[in-house]
Amino acid sequence: MSGRTISSLRCNLSAMTVVDDWQLACSEFRIEEIWTGAFASGFGEVGDGRSFSFHTEQQKLVVDIYRPRLAGPVPHDEDVVATASRHLFEIDVTDERSLAAAVRDVVFGLTR
Repeated sequence: MSGRTISSLRCNLSAMTVVDDWQLACSEFRIEEIWTGAFASGFGEVGDGRSFSFHTEQQKLVVDIYRPRLAGPVPHDEDVVATASRHLFEIDVTDERSLAAAVRDVVFGLTR
């Protein structure tokens, strides 16, 4: 599948039953580009000025969050402020919704 811009991927707050602070953070979460499949990847914004990227690597979903106000368009290793991963078990990497939900959950865990 080719890359696709997701201009308004927002959390479904009415379906959320998690604490209120997650709803505030979630309302600003946005995935800008997402590629599905065996080599799934993409990037987006957390909502507080930081950006993030994700990719699959060795049966894991890896998410990096970068510091706010990056100097250039491509982040460097020193720009990473948080990293987390989770196994791809129960994530359908061929489905945008499944992949986006998994990324959202990992990002939430890092920004909490």
